[in-house]
Amino acid sequence: MQSVLPLIVGFGGYNPAGRSSGHRGYERLIYDSLNSERQAGVTRSLAALMGLPADSESEILAGTLVRRLEPALIDPDAVPTSLNVACEGPQSEAVHFEVSARQMPAKVPDHWEIAPLDEEGRRFRVTVRGPMEARVSVLDSMAVKAAGQLPSGFDPGAYYKSTHHPRGLQMSVMGASDALNSLGFSWQSLMERVDPDAVSVYSSSVMSQLDGPGFGGLLSSRILGKRATSKQLSMGFTSMPADFTNAYVLGSLGATGAVTGACATFLYNLRWAVEDIRRGRSRVAVVGCSEAPIIPEVIDGFAAMSALATDDELCKLDGVSTPDYRRASRPFAENCGFTIAESAQYIVLMADDLALELGAEIYGAVPGVYVNADGFKKSISAPGAGNYLTMAKAVGLANTLLGEEAVRRHSFIQAHGSSTPANRVTESQIFDHVARAFGIDSWPVAAVKSYLGHSLGPASGDQLACSLGVFAHGVLPGIKTIDGVAGDVFSERLDIRITDAQRDASDFKVAFLNSKGFGGNNATATVFAPGAVEQYLSRRHGADQLLKWQHRNEVVRAQRDHYLDAADRGELQPHYHFGTHLIDETAIETTTSAIHFPGFAKPVDLTQTEGFEGF
Repeated sequence: MQSVLPLIVGFGGYNPAGRSSGHRGYERLIYDSLNSERQAGVTRSLAALMGLPADSESEILAGTLVRRLEPALIDPDAVPTSLNVACEGPQSEAVHFEVSARQMPAKVPDHWEIAPLDEEGRRFRVTVRGPMEARVSVLDSMAVKAAGQLPSGFDPGAYYKSTHHPRGLQMSVMGASDALNSLGFSWQSLMERVDPDAVSVYSSSVMSQLDGPGFGGLLSSRILGKRATSKQLSMGFTSMPADFTNAYVLGSLGATGAVTGACATFLYNLRWAVEDIRRGRSRVAVVGCSEAPIIPEVIDGFAAMSALATDDELCKLDGVSTPDYRRASRPFAENCGFTIAESAQYIVLMADDLALELGAEIYGAVPGVYVNADGFKKSISAPGAGNYLTMAKAVGLANTLLGEEAVRRHSFIQAHGSSTPANRVTESQIFDHVARAFGIDSWPVAAVKSYLGHSLGPASGDQLACSLGVFAHGVLPGIKTIDGVAGDVFSERLDIRITDAQRDASDFKVAFLNSKGFGGNNATATVFAPGAVEQYLSRRHGADQLLKWQHRNEVVRAQRDHYLDAADRGELQPHYHFGTHLIDETAIETTTSAIHFPGFAKPVDLTQTEGFEGF
């Protein structure tokens, strides 16, 4: 049985470059290569997000991409922290403080003297004589002061009723909504054509939600003398981006999952979605990741591993006293660590025949995603052999399906490009190894982390959004934060440019998205350009069906453009359905052959054999 080709029919999200749909975020990466009209479109869209006048170009550009940490997230020179101090003195001197009945510990220390301050016993005066430990709140400075932040002034939680939602889940709702709105037709009209369980959702976060409304607030509540809330535990789960997408954005009854694999997490989720569609388990799949890790504790953790670029190390690289924060992330150059970032990226995949039937826009296709571990290794954090396998398999698939010429002359790599000294050597060595095997002489390499920073789970979603822009406009972003390639990089067969590479859009036929995750989580995806996809669809379904698709697509494209124009004006139209459209479980109808849910046009078939017809 021939596999169904999973087509990318919608995409959206938000990262330090802005909104992904309509290729706006991608256009920010290649801003200097755009004509004045397209530049004006980018600044107009960003201005609407940032609450700025559209003509304040310099302020708009300065408030995007990797830059110095902003007080809206963290003031890096005034981070709240605590000092543990010992208070010692003669027994005659005492320390006094007041506590409420709720604050009074169940086991009162022996050296505390307790006196009630009111008849009701609501407050008490505590006297402590002799030695005592205390925690004093102070402000401290951080060694790391650069990050890839959402555009200045953009608050994802301001567009819907986001009370008690961690930032990562706010971004998830907005990112999934942007992808949904980019389809050019309503989700309800799609659900009228497919079974309720023919939709799958795969989405997650690597670090969970570690800010106050999530695990961060939960785990610090006792030590800070606060009470945990009823929402912090559940909101912190790594599965919440998928759960929110199902429950509040789509109202989906289909398959769901939240796969995590360190920095390869987006591709891990994409792999399951691709497999669902290829094997006919799903007709539609929504895939994404959302990560909001720019909090002091996460930065401290990565800094303790010597993984992040500190101010001191950046200054040493450039021989200056003040770091250039815009250039903090420098893949494949002399570098000193990665730059943390936040992002939410989502795509909508669809079975090829359904996409033709609906006239869906075809942004590309994902025929395969490969995931492999490293085998035995000395260090859990060190790179290993698994990425050789994922890259070789991804390139081999394209070589088999599209031919040697497409791989050798019309492909490019979206490198993991984390900006660490180890990565620049090990990843370039893998690319060189695979290039030699497939006869590639000059392989274009892009590294979007140079602009956006490292968003952890969604990092390959950032790569994918950029690749779709390359397919549409033909400009491969250069690594403009570097002066040149480091001497230890295996660059003989790689084309690593510091300026944008401009070609005809049709010249790019395939992209390879590569990710090397902590712990041996390697993944590489093969992504085909629309031109290559349409040739395949014409052969498989016939020129007649492709012509009908083109006519239907005109209507879809017009409706999509209507949303994109509105989004450029700041009308982001989030999908958030809380407490509405609930399924009346008493009205569910079940027979031996099907189960029917109220509100869904089609029933779910219960007579599947799962391929075991011989029983």
